[in-house]
Amino acid sequence: MMSELSHRNREATHERSRDWRKAMSDHVAYALLVYTALQIFMTVKAMSDGMPSILPYMALVVLVAAIIPACRWFEKRWTGLNDADARDPALESEFRRDITGLWLMAILLPLALTAIFKLVFSAA
Repeated sequence: MMSELSHRNREATHERSRDWRKAMSDHVAYALLVYTALQIFMTVKAMSDGMPSILPYMALVVLVAAIIPACRWFEKRWTGLNDADARDPALESEFRRDITGLWLMAILLPLALTAIFKLVFSAA
């Protein structure tokens, strides 16, 4: 009886534990949305001040397409995990490190590009 309860408790804990594969996939999707929104509202605005025409919007497509391989790299590291490793709490520090890098990239890259474009267009 006790071993059956213990087994059920382990199964319940396993079911509640976080699946790193799904969690990383969710972070990548949200980071892409944030990155794209920042590019639209900040970088394209900075470029359109210096370049009249459709060129800023074409650049937006290139900038968003350029970030996808980096996001895929973050996701690919985690999607290859087997079921046991995908729920291993020992991987939490690695997961935190990767999502920190992902979010820093998603937020700081548009800010840096905006600053660069503003500097370039203010000098022109």
